[in-house]
Amino acid sequence: MAAACERLGGVAALRSRRLKALWPRPGGSPRRRLRAGANAAMAGGGAAARVLGRAGQGARARGWGRPPGPEETLGVLEASVVHREGALLSLSKPPGLPVLGRSGELSLVALLPALRRRLGLPAELHVVKAPTRECSGLVLLSSCHRTTEQLQQFFSQARRRGQYPTTYCAVTVGVPAEAEGEIRAGLRWQQEGDTATVVPVPAPGRRSLARKEVKNTLTRYRVLGAAGGCSLLQLQPKTAFPEQLPVHLTLLLCPALGDHKHSSRVGRVLGVSFLLPPEAAPARTQVLDEELMARLGLSPQQLHRLPLHLHLQRLELPQGPLCAPPPPPFLHTLRCLGLPEP
Repeated sequence: MAAACERLGGVAALRSRRLKALWPRPGGSPRRRLRAGANAAMAGGGAAARVLGRAGQGARARGWGRPPGPEETLGVLEASVVHREGALLSLSKPPGLPVLGRSGELSLVALLPALRRRLGLPAELHVVKAPTRECSGLVLLSSCHRTTEQLQQFFSQARRRGQYPTTYCAVTVGVPAEAEGEIRAGLRWQQEGDTATVVPVPAPGRRSLARKEVKNTLTRYRVLGAAGGCSLLQLQPKTAFPEQLPVHLTLLLCPALGDHKHSSRVGRVLGVSFLLPPEAAPARTQVLDEELMARLGLSPQQLHRLPLHLHLQRLELPQGPLCAPPPPPFLHTLRCLGLPEP
């Protein structure tokens, strides 16, 4: 299994190097950056590479610019294919792209027909497994309904057997007190005005659990590196609940970098972090100190575009694991903060 992951990881690393080559480095004049992106795109070859080259200007080099359009996103998806075998196709999704999306919104599902044509696939693609809108990482697609059902059953059974079929990595603002451990919490949806958000339930009752109003959740974590008050974590959720990982990270008092929905629940006074109740901490753009913003090369005007640094890195499949490296903006952050690559 390790050999299989290494082999698939080698393909993913090749794709990552290709993407990084198409994402110009910060610095230099805009014309020089544009020319560098165009040259790298031509070297990468293909329409997708040329689209990526045109997309990688200015703040986009760090992933903090305007959202890409359909053609640019298609190019990113095509260049991010990490595995293709039989009815299965796996690629690495950029952050901010929803799987379904709202009416008229750019989404992964809306792009699948065009992606299928670009890749020359004969059958319609279905989503087997994918990270949420704000996360980046592995998307598992299938052109066979039976294969889709079998894999979804495999993931459900793996969790019931106490296994961890998905592995994420995250950059957090804060370092956990323990190098590894488990985060356990009851979670439920709570309506706040016109929006619904996920909130922790400290001691869920049997009735609320039986009525499935609350779900007990569990995530295993391990610190892979720490520097300057930030850390790189490996996260393995045993349960599946919307927004589980960002909420669990706030309970750890280490919100994910780029979490503009839940990070306000972690307060800080005189260097000591503490948890605020959700009703006292409405969603807002994440607040970072000036030193951290300077290390990231961020201006206050760019802060709201900082993507969530939560990446689905590994999926365990019956035939072996699939792996994908983080996207270029995530890797750029790791270098800025002095954190290791996962």
